[in-house]
Amino acid sequence: MGSNNQNNKTKVVAGEAGYVLEDVPHLSDYVPDLQAYPNPLQDNPSYSVVKQYFVNEDDSVTQKIVVHKNTPRGTHFRRAGPRQKVYFPSDEVLACIVTCGEPCPGINTVIRELVCGLHYMYGVSSVLGIESGYRGFYSKNTVTLTPKVVDNIHKRGGTILGSSPGGFETLKIVDNIQDRGINQVYIIGGDGTQKGASLIFEEIRRRGLKVAVAGIPKSIENDIPVIDKSFGFDTSVEEAQRAINAAHVEAESFENGVGVVKLMGRNSGFIALYATLANRDVDCCLIPESPFYLEGPGGLFEYMRKRLKENGHMVIVIAEGAGQELLAEDMETEDKQNASGNKLRYDVGLWITRKIKDHFAKQLKMVINLKYIDPTYMIQAIPSNASDNVYCTLLAHSAIHGAMAGYTGFVVGPVNGRHAYIPFHRINERWNKVVITDRMWARLLSSTNQPSFLNPKFVKEAKKESPPTTPLLSKENP
Repeated sequence: MGSNNQNNKTKVVAGEAGYVLEDVPHLSDYVPDLQAYPNPLQDNPSYSVVKQYFVNEDDSVTQKIVVHKNTPRGTHFRRAGPRQKVYFPSDEVLACIVTCGEPCPGINTVIRELVCGLHYMYGVSSVLGIESGYRGFYSKNTVTLTPKVVDNIHKRGGTILGSSPGGFETLKIVDNIQDRGINQVYIIGGDGTQKGASLIFEEIRRRGLKVAVAGIPKSIENDIPVIDKSFGFDTSVEEAQRAINAAHVEAESFENGVGVVKLMGRNSGFIALYATLANRDVDCCLIPESPFYLEGPGGLFEYMRKRLKENGHMVIVIAEGAGQELLAEDMETEDKQNASGNKLRYDVGLWITRKIKDHFAKQLKMVINLKYIDPTYMIQAIPSNASDNVYCTLLAHSAIHGAMAGYTGFVVGPVNGRHAYIPFHRINERWNKVVITDRMWARLLSSTNQPSFLNPKFVKEAKKESPPTTPLLSKENP
C-alpha cells in the first residue's frame, strides 16, 4: 500500500481496488526515537479469557456498508482496540480529562470509565480532572481522579468536572499541559469542543511533544457526522417520551386540546424524529431540515384545523432549530452568537404557541386549549440509561487503547457497529442531519399523516443535495 500525507489534516493510505484508509496521526510521525513497550494487557487477568488480546494492525472499518458488486472498496478508518505495543510506560502516564459544552447524559460514565480503564487495564494511577472546561486548564484547580473518587458518578447527571462556555486559548492550554507534564489528554465534548481539541493537537505536534490527544464526541442531538450515533442520544429519546405522553394526556383532556413539545435539536432533528416514531401519539413533527409554513393551503394551520376536526385534539413536536427563518423574519432579528460561538437560536416553542393561539382566536374565532412543554434541561440533566452506559464504556476504553498505542489527533466512535479512530477534521467539517429525502423521514410522515410542507421544486433540489448514501442510525446519518 502507498502512503500519501497531503497536508497537516490528512494522512491517507491508498490500496488496491479503490481502498482508502483515512488514518489518524501517530506520535512516531513527529517524535524521533520513540520507544515501544509490550502491552501490559497481555498479563492482565481480566483479559486472560480473551482469545485474541490485540487487534490486527491492518484492521480497518469501512465507512460505506451498502455496496454493489462493482463498488470500489472505498473509505475506511483505523479500527479501535488494544495493540501489541504501547508507547507509554504505565508509571510515566499523567493523563487529564476535560469536559466542555452543555450537559449530556453519559458524561460522568465516560469520565468514570476513562479513570477505571486506565487504572485497571493499564496500571495508570495518575489522572487529573480539569475543572470548568477549557478555561480550567489555566484558571482553575485540578482534581485528582481515582477509581474510588469516580465509583458512583455514573448514577449522576451532568459532569463532576463542570464546564463553561468559551475560554478556549490554544497557547495557554498547551503551555499548561507542557508545564504540568501531562502526556495524555482526553477531551469530551461536541463539535465546537473537538475543533478546539484539533487546535490543541496541532500546537502539540508543532512543539514536538509526546502528548496523545483523544476526543470523545458528545452530542445529545446526534449531530456528529461519520459515527453511528452520539452518546446520550438514546437516553434523550427515551426521556422525551415522558414529555410527549404528558402533552398527549393534556391535549386529550380538553376539547380542541393542543399539546406542543419543544425538544433539543439546534441543527439536527434526530431527537424529535426518533421520539415521534417511538411515541406514536404525535400528529406533527417539525425539524430544522424540513422547512414548513404556517398559513395557506397545505400549511400547518390548515392541517391543525383538519386534525382537530377529526380527532378533537393533537400533539405537535418541534425541534428547537425548526422554523428559525420564519421566527427571525417575524421578529426582525439579526444573527447573533452565544459565548461558545454557536448561532443564537430564538425560542421557537414560545413563538409557535403564540402564533397558533393568535390564529385560532383572531382569524378562526375558535377556542383551543394549548399546553406547552419544554423538557430540555430535564432531559440534559438525567443520568444515562443502560444502553448509553454500555456505549460510554466502549468509547472510553477505545480512546484509552488508542492513546496508549501512540495514536493522537483522533476522535473515537462506532462506524457501522465497529469502533474506529477518526481524524478530527472529518467530524468538524459538517453537522450530521436528517436526510428528508430518505426513507426514515418518509416513515415519520406515514406515521403522523402530516403533510411534508415541501413543494415539488424543493423536493427536487433536496434530492440533488442529499448524499447518495447514508450511514447507520440515521444512516440516514451522513
